[in-house]
Amino acid sequence: MWRADETDLLPGAPIGSSVLATEPVLSDQWWQAFNASLDALAEQHTSRVATPDTVMITQSGVAEAIHRFLRNGVDTTVEQWLPAHADLNWANMTGPEFCLFDWEDWGVAPQGLDAASLWGSSLAVPALAERVRHERRRDLESRDGKLMTLFVCAKILAPDAHPEDPRLEPARVMAEEVAEDLQSD
Repeated sequence: MWRADETDLLPGAPIGSSVLATEPVLSDQWWQAFNASLDALAEQHTSRVATPDTVMITQSGVAEAIHRFLRNGVDTTVEQWLPAHADLNWANMTGPEFCLFDWEDWGVAPQGLDAASLWGSSLAVPALAERVRHERRRDLESRDGKLMTLFVCAKILAPDAHPEDPRLEPARVMAEEVAEDLQSD
């Protein structure tokens, strides 16, 4: 009988922990493979529902999470549900060769969940967070992507958040910006 750890057969080491504190060195080819993989995933079809943080994602869960940012009756209805990894962070990708692994949470989720999740795990490194926003701008600039940005910000800014988490202030600023944008539509 053979046994392999999930990471033994990967083409490289995981880039880091789920939240990075330093910027990784990633080539343009890495970013191209990253984008191609997320785009190909979104084109697939499944009835499986994503389970970020091991909880099935639902419309009511999304609305509840972002309600504190959108109080003035702004519609929080997600329009497009697409296949997503649903646990996209730096611990689940390899470098220098791109590989995405740890798929137990994948399934349909609101457009932009993966991009917003990776952006949120990059906030301690502003240049990296901006690169993620640039690379996945099509997802993040969509209405659903804005809702997912607020969804991720709500997780970061949870009442039990560690007060020294370096992501708190950037998440607070982005949540205010996105909420204002959605409320003005």
